[in-house]
Amino acid sequence: LARELALMPEWLLGRHLALELSAAERELIAHTFEFLIAAALGQPQVFVHRDYHARNLMVLERRNPGIIDFQDALRGPLGYDLVSLLKDCYIAWPRERVVGWVREYRSRLAAAGGPAAADEREFLRGFDLIGVQRHVKVLGIFCRLWYRDGKGGYLGDLPRTLTYVREACGLYGELAGFGDFLETRVAPRLAAANRRALEAVPS
Repeated sequence: LARELALMPEWLLGRHLALELSAAERELIAHTFEFLIAAALGQPQVFVHRDYHARNLMVLERRNPGIIDFQDALRGPLGYDLVSLLKDCYIAWPRERVVGWVREYRSRLAAAGGPAAADEREFLRGFDLIGVQRHVKVLGIFCRLWYRDGKGGYLGDLPRTLTYVREACGLYGELAGFGDFLETRVAPRLAAANRRALEAVPS
């Protein structure tokens, strides 16, 4: 979890945005990451695909859906695959619809005897917080895919992914400081950084 989160300061903040962080900002990021790790480890641990989103689900006539790209599957937080699917980095749905789907999933999980948390609010909180961990990681990965691997197509998905993190930070007081940092130091620079990166591509 820590290794994944560290991708965002290195590749998004440092490489893509060329941000020079103050000591206070570095401390804020470290405390935020510690909080996210603790929240993730506090969830029931289950099998997780780790990249369970629309692009990795195939419509089949039999044994539907077909699932690909599962080589990184491991034991992890209950909400991880659910947030990968419902807060997809390539497709966005209204918050109200997502919350409805989460509630329906929890209801079915509880009916099957699964670890459905004490109440809906707690379950949704776990879903949102593991979403922040995943999307912070993905912000770093998308930038790394460009600078290390030359795959620029993911830069266009950075704003949507950042929006997921900003929205979740606005819902939970523990993330308010990190949310302020994203609003003032990250979000205003993202579009210009994307333009610079793509303009640097040789014709």
